[in-house]
Amino acid sequence: MGLIEYQEDAVVSRTIIDKKTGTVTLFAFDEGQGLSEHTVPFDAFIYLLDGEAEIVISGKSLRVREGDMVIMPANEPHALKAVKKFKMLLTMIRS
Repeated sequence: MGLIEYQEDAVVSRTIIDKKTGTVTLFAFDEGQGLSEHTVPFDAFIYLLDGEAEIVISGKSLRVREGDMVIMPANEPHALKAVKKFKMLLTMIRS
């Protein structure tokens, strides 16, 4: 996938669509990198394009791999960490 590449010790993002009703963003996480626990006021859908990650939603841990999909409900705390480097597509619905 040429739209986004891994960078050592980093999380890289690239917004593909940014509309009032939602966004589509590509992310590339190097191994061990992540996003700390946070909440957002919108539902979010992720699709793993490559690699392996641990996602924690409201204290429940999920191990996801290439091809897996997860819905992160609005206002629920969630965090992500790269077990192995991974790429994901995040779709956020604002309406």
